[in-house]
Amino acid sequence: MKTAKLKKKLVRKVFDKVHHNYDVMNDMMSLGSHRLWKKEFVNVMNIKKDETIVDMASGTGDIAKLICKKNLCRKILRIDPNYLMLKNGSKFFKNDSKVMEICSTGENIPLKDTSVDTYAISFGIRNTYNTKKALDEAYRITKKGGKFVCLEFFKITKPVIKELYQLYSQAIPLIGEAIVGDKAPYEYLISSIQKFYTQDEFKKMLEQSKFKNVNYIDLMGGVVSIHTAWKI
Repeated sequence: MKTAKLKKKLVRKVFDKVHHNYDVMNDMMSLGSHRLWKKEFVNVMNIKKDETIVDMASGTGDIAKLICKKNLCRKILRIDPNYLMLKNGSKFFKNDSKVMEICSTGENIPLKDTSVDTYAISFGIRNTYNTKKALDEAYRITKKGGKFVCLEFFKITKPVIKELYQLYSQAIPLIGEAIVGDKAPYEYLISSIQKFYTQDEFKKMLEQSKFKNVNYIDLMGGVVSIHTAWKI
């Protein structure tokens, strides 16, 4: 419990520091590739027009923006534990009545059981302070027949790409310090990727949270993966 509280506090501190430069941070972490990954992520979601979508760990709203551009779904619930991050993206949705914002952690979502059609989380699951509890919450709020979709940094499977990314990862905190004046948030983010589960370990966790038909696809040799699962 103490470890969970410390992580929760640390994650809040990290994103309080980088909320103004969040898009720059993502570009640095992925060499700009996150924009392509997120487009593929939304394609995999295969959203229908009458759906209610949870955009968990919404940040500044990149995923919600992509969904809105395609004029998909009935309602988008942007949820993030960091109020500053949410508000940093609010201006993009001020005239869109189907987008709502909720400041909350993924472990305690203030929504009713079986109330959403698709639960989507992009680069946020590794920042939860209790991953199993967050997955249980995702299952709880998803309707029967609903879908869980997760985009996240995982373990690189191709040796050459792995070696190159490890070298680049060592430089990211120094680049972050040069651009935004602080390397600590970037040190945390690199560490969080290294300590996170493998693709198969995360798949098993989804199955333990009662999701069915769990699968994943690797992008760029496993730099990131997209997991999909269903509530049946």
